Amino acid sequence: MSATAPSSIAPRPAAEPSAERAGGPAFSPLYQQIKALMLHSLQQSEWRPGEAIPSETELAARFKVSQGTVRKAIDELAAENLLLRRQGKGTFVATHAEERVQFRFLRLTPDSGDSVGMQRRLIDCKRQRAPVEIARALGLRASDPVIRVRRVLTWRASPVVLDDIWLPANLFKGLTAERLADYRGPMYGLFESEFGVHMIRAEEKIRAVAADDVSAALLAVAIGAPLLSVERLSLTYGDKPVELRRGLYSTAAHYYRNVLN
Repeated sequence: MSATAPSSIAPRPAAEPSAERAGGPAFSPLYQQIKALMLHSLQQSEWRPGEAIPSETELAARFKVSQGTVRKAIDELAAENLLLRRQGKGTFVATHAEERVQFRFLRLTPDSGDSVGMQRRLIDCKRQRAPVEIARALGLRASDPVIRVRRVLTWRASPVVLDDIWLPANLFKGLTAERLADYRGPMYGLFESEFGVHMIRAEEKIRAVAADDVSAALLAVAIGAPLLSVERLSLTYGDKPVELRRGLYSTAAHYYRNVLN
């Protein structure tokens, strides 16, 4: 098979940076080109969260490539948690709606037991103009509106996380405190099903801070107590930022856990 893509394959999505602009050759492996086309289908909601994608045979026929090339593209998308293989059932678009991913990006683990049973308490949800640093992180203008959500996560009735969540208002029209309070599933599941915003991956910055009077009161710790500050930028397809979350974690009975490959 030729190393270049057949003429029937559609052009790359505009969001994908070209190799010429990066200063390198235009060539990319065929499976990477197929992966880019599948990403475009995901981005355009041709295959929606929780739905099965076409079989490898069907995709190979569609793109006029070998089944092995399609399988390699799917393998990478599955490794990036964008697709989910289910033995004997097929390959599905990953979704935040399942209970097991209730807190997909939360890495806080109790010293004993697990984080199952973490409860949410909504403090506020309001629309406002984006502060400069928030606008910059989300790729907005300083005058653009954002939705700010403040909540506390508790475990066994003890507050452990104070979250400030910033969302571009144009992507979350109709999001209200009542809607958040009434929704019992994962927050990212709500964003996915009701607003069509899919959180694909996240980048974090972590540092130690001291509790001020507000965070101390909400987390039931002493003023000046050590907290873990976690700033998380969540991105959707094309690495577009769609959420900035600033969390303060009480680690008196919890630790931050990550798995490194």
